[in-house]
Amino acid sequence: MFGDPGRPYSVRDNLIIERNDRLTMTRHSILLASAALGLILCTPAMAQPSAHAAHARAPVHAVIGTWGFDPASMDTTTRPGNDFDRYASGTWKDETTIPADRASWSVWNVLYDEAQEQLKAIIENSAANPDSSPEAQRIGNFYASYMDEARVNALGAAPMQPGLAAIRAADSHAAIARLMGESFGKAGSSLFALDVFEDLKDPDTNSAYIGQGGLGLPDRDYYLEAAFAEKKTAYQAYVAQMLTMIGWADPDKAAAAIVAFETRLAEKHWTRAQSREIDMIYNPMTMAEVATYAPGFDWAAWTNGAGLPTAAHTVVGEKTAIPELARIFGETDLATLQAYEAFHYVDQSAALLSQPFVDARFTFRSTVLNGITENRPRWNRAVRAVDGSMGEALGKEYVRLHFPASSKTEMEALVGNLRIAMTNRLQHLDWMGPATKEQALYKIGNFGVKVGYPDQWRSYDGLEIQADDLYGNVERAGAFEWAWQMGKLTRAVDPLEWGMTPQTINAYYNPPRNEIVFPAAILQAPFFDPAADPAVNYGGIGAVIGHEITHGFDDQGRKVDGDGVLRDWWTAEDAAKFEARAAVFGAQYDATEPLPGMFVNGDLTMGENIADLGGLLLALDAYHLSLNGQPAPVIDGFTGDQRLFLGWAQVWRAKQRDAALQQQLATDPHSPAAVRASVPVRNIDAWYAAFGVSPGDEQYLAPEARARIW
Repeated sequence: MFGDPGRPYSVRDNLIIERNDRLTMTRHSILLASAALGLILCTPAMAQPSAHAAHARAPVHAVIGTWGFDPASMDTTTRPGNDFDRYASGTWKDETTIPADRASWSVWNVLYDEAQEQLKAIIENSAANPDSSPEAQRIGNFYASYMDEARVNALGAAPMQPGLAAIRAADSHAAIARLMGESFGKAGSSLFALDVFEDLKDPDTNSAYIGQGGLGLPDRDYYLEAAFAEKKTAYQAYVAQMLTMIGWADPDKAAAAIVAFETRLAEKHWTRAQSREIDMIYNPMTMAEVATYAPGFDWAAWTNGAGLPTAAHTVVGEKTAIPELARIFGETDLATLQAYEAFHYVDQSAALLSQPFVDARFTFRSTVLNGITENRPRWNRAVRAVDGSMGEALGKEYVRLHFPASSKTEMEALVGNLRIAMTNRLQHLDWMGPATKEQALYKIGNFGVKVGYPDQWRSYDGLEIQADDLYGNVERAGAFEWAWQMGKLTRAVDPLEWGMTPQTINAYYNPPRNEIVFPAAILQAPFFDPAADPAVNYGGIGAVIGHEITHGFDDQGRKVDGDGVLRDWWTAEDAAKFEARAAVFGAQYDATEPLPGMFVNGDLTMGENIADLGGLLLALDAYHLSLNGQPAPVIDGFTGDQRLFLGWAQVWRAKQRDAALQQQLATDPHSPAAVRASVPVRNIDAWYAAFGVSPGDEQYLAPEARARIW
């Protein structure tokens, strides 16, 4: 997954994704993305000019500047070899203020805001024309229910009272386990994550993946590391505040018990870096075997609550953590478990309730954890809610209105060029033996590609949405989505399914399908602009394409073969060479200190870092290929290679609040934006040549110290 600086951690980045904002439970996802086998592009001949014709024209009317990049945003007083991020974006950083309602500000935010406005217009049109289709009526009703703030405030905490009553009535550990299973379709928390996606050993079959969960703070480190002690203290106060607001007995004592309980869970959790190991989180077990392996937890009650089909093939993720979490559950008193479940229920419901609940949640989740001081306008939150519940219904209109067919055609040509570049690199690797290389070439030749939007759209038939019932709408949408997920376990994998909606500004690689996917919304400036200089496009969307291709060959993607099967297709000698080269690269990130005393975790970010480096190298190769042997033009004094690297840096132009950056360093498999702009280029010889970087420059690396992987 390409990633977005400052956005909440998502396991599409790793092997874990969040269900939605309302549910803190994470679901284990072998995505480095989601599912579907799409168009397999034919690799054009190297000398064929038609594959590159779309990128040979002069730039006219670019969205940014005159050729896709605005030199006025640079700080040319900084040497590029001392701080490339500052050189490319320093003036922009000096002149940009992070809005009060954001944890960060970047080109990603600009595109996201534009998409939000476009989705709002689609929603409002649906509301004005409810008879045009059942989907239009659902969309309009959902939005209306969210925007009826007076009714939401009048209802107060009433909408969640049935759920709280069920928690109070849970008179046994088995009853709590069942509630945890039921939480996948509504508010509440589970000690164990549950998700559905392709089986890593049989990619045409869906499996249910069980993983670690149960924490209310962003990561285990927030409970265990001194750097987060203040956040943990604030969390306990927030837990007590929420319990007080729902009239829970002795809220301070209950809050202390909850945090102590979650701390015990955190001590047994695998680290984020450990959970990235795709081969280590694949442990097939029947549910009967799980119950024997992890006693202390009523697995039958949990699966019944979740609606897990009895015939489902199940896989356990963090194998050593699961029995420990089950044991802790069994040892914990019922009163603590009830309070724990009640807190998480209200915490996840709060954004849908009256203003005191909204404000309390915002103060902790946004201000304390991310430094945000102002909530987004209600219409923004409403659009996000509709999008999260009926994304493909909005996506159909988004594509019709905002995605020209020409963009898809040009994107397919770009992908073709990047595939050629990767094939060439694999063919000429000097460190990989013939047997491994044969398998690698098979894998790149078997890559699937999806561009823009799905070939078939999801139906929302049966989903009941009422104009005066926000809480009920969200609950019914959650239950609808969960039933759809559980239904996958009784049918074969759908090769046409997408893991992102077209309006998502991102891209992803899906190992079990060995495919790369590019939603429509990312195909715009600064990533892609048909009127921009081709070099900038290659530094933007070209590097995105290369990034996703390289995910198939990063430290985890390399463990899956060209048919999407988890297996070791490497010789021992070649695997050792790869690990040694990756270690050189990881050490560079381990030594990078974005905040005083906090360093990038080179193990956690390894996959994304390798993909960044590989993506840039492939983009550079493909750009050179697109020139068809002709010299690149010089524009505003910048060479073609310089413009490509500036296009890359422009993508990562961002400012971020310290609290949000602290959370990213602890939880996110993506390195911070400034690091992504500056560190990969240090390992590319062409960057040194392009900008005259030499010994004595702060970011200079001797040739023998540069990472040489793909």
